[in-house]
Amino acid sequence: MWSTEYTAHTPLSAAEVWAALRALHEGRLTYEGCDEFVLHGPFAVGTRVSVTPEGQETFDSTIVDLVEGSTYADETVFDDLVLRFRHTLVPDGEGTNVTHRLEIDGPSADEVGPELGPQISGDFPESMQRLLEAAAVGEYDPEDETEQTDA
Repeated sequence: MWSTEYTAHTPLSAAEVWAALRALHEGRLTYEGCDEFVLHGPFAVGTRVSVTPEGQETFDSTIVDLVEGSTYADETVFDDLVLRFRHTLVPDGEGTNVTHRLEIDGPSADEVGPELGPQISGDFPESMQRLLEAAAVGEYDPEDETEQTDA
């Protein structure tokens, strides 16, 4: 297995960050350079999410862990690799520590991970900064938690 993570601290509450993170993965929040998300069902474990990175092909991911207000993780399968993306929010009394972790697992992970992983995670710091900026100014409707489904 290969993994990496990036952690940032924000003075925002976990609830404020969670609202932006949820809005992003529900497709209600976008910003320059972010992936585009289309949710195919409720924001819940087992729901499929179509993800389109800027300038790349769309792929499907599945929500595999969700603890309201603290943890979101999805998983994407590519050939013999499993890519797990996890966001964890930890309040610390002065705000929130937000960690974005990528794990690459599978038979070829040790070979492919060191090359593929940094290509995927290289924008974690910038993407996290933009997410936290969006959370701070409320660039979305945090009360709009409309479920999206396949047409």
